[in-house]
Amino acid sequence: MEELNQKGQLAKKSAAFLARMSSNEKKTALEKVANLLVERSGIILSANGKDLLEAENNGIKGPLIDRLTLNSERIGGIAEGLLQIAMLEDPVGEVISMKRRPNGLQIGQIRVPVGVIGIIYEARPNVTVDAAGLCLKTGNAVILRGGREAINSNMAIVKIIQEALISRGIPPEAVQLVENTDRQSAVAMMKLNEYLDILIPRGGAGLIKTVVENSRVPVIETGVGNCHAFVDESAKVKMAEEIVLNAKTQRPGVCNAIETLLVHVSVADTFLPVICDKLRDHNVEIRGDKYVTEIIGYAVPAVEEDWYAEYLDLIIAVKVVHSLSDAIIHINKYGSKHSETIITESYTNSQRFLSEIDAAAVYVNASTRFTDGFEFGFGAEIGISTQKLHARGPMGLKELTTTKYIIYGNGQIR
Repeated sequence: MEELNQKGQLAKKSAAFLARMSSNEKKTALEKVANLLVERSGIILSANGKDLLEAENNGIKGPLIDRLTLNSERIGGIAEGLLQIAMLEDPVGEVISMKRRPNGLQIGQIRVPVGVIGIIYEARPNVTVDAAGLCLKTGNAVILRGGREAINSNMAIVKIIQEALISRGIPPEAVQLVENTDRQSAVAMMKLNEYLDILIPRGGAGLIKTVVENSRVPVIETGVGNCHAFVDESAKVKMAEEIVLNAKTQRPGVCNAIETLLVHVSVADTFLPVICDKLRDHNVEIRGDKYVTEIIGYAVPAVEEDWYAEYLDLIIAVKVVHSLSDAIIHINKYGSKHSETIITESYTNSQRFLSEIDAAAVYVNASTRFTDGFEFGFGAEIGISTQKLHARGPMGLKELTTTKYIIYGNGQIR
């Protein structure tokens, strides 16, 4: 598409400008963006209202509406995230190593911007700001392609960001939005390898699978969250209740919410009736294995697909396991390598869980809801990588840089 080629060319030029900016220039630019977003919040909320009305007319509801919704408090939180990013240490220019070879050459490795980053994402307008902020801080230009559900919100946000950049003498094309939300624009972006250095899909399993399978641009796979909580036989019951309720019900439509609860058989008879009643009080549907449905009369029998499911809704799959080994095997088979937690008082079991679970974030006695760039002290994140190259877990500033070698000589030849 011609729109994508034009944006790619402009982004490439902007990336060269950003790479020359000082840390202080980037910091003041981010502060300006944060302040202007709050000042212009009425414009953003008006645009978001149009998106919400359209979404409701199209039958979208529940957690998906929650992910789309902005309010003054959320805009304030988004702006605060930008200010945190502004205050973080700039990774660009960091000398990772420097050594002298026997022939006198000094060989060093430093962090540099990636260049131009593309992001394809769904109905989460906060991603627009987080991505722009992280890319600006690391000297990267960014091309954003959000879903049609949030198009009005995204257009308003990007216009304000560009206004802030212009006021600081920065090319507005450093942050661009693809306004065409047809499927063709996503396909064209996947083929924009002449201009994009990395493409990051952020959304549901279908979106991520499509991008991974079809992109000509190197992809960082993010986000699908079939997360588990395992209640071990030594778990403190009260702690387990609070963690499970928080991880499932605080925001069920996000990728770090748990979708499956595993309970050790020795505590199942006492723990399950209590936690399932509390989950039901929060309107959570229980889908259980044979053991669970025999104890919990209102539980729906689970099928094989439930163990793989990322519901993003008030639904949870529940299974009774006979050992820590069974829990680890189940999680490593069905999990999406996102976030997993064990509730236990056994140091030995906790260390084995940490060692043997294959996931980007593994917890002991804490909610999976903490897998988040803000909570990890990154200010925000551009996504949560569930792969192993080149980044894993919440992707902050360092994950948006690459490295290059610099070599100092005084006339050496080989």
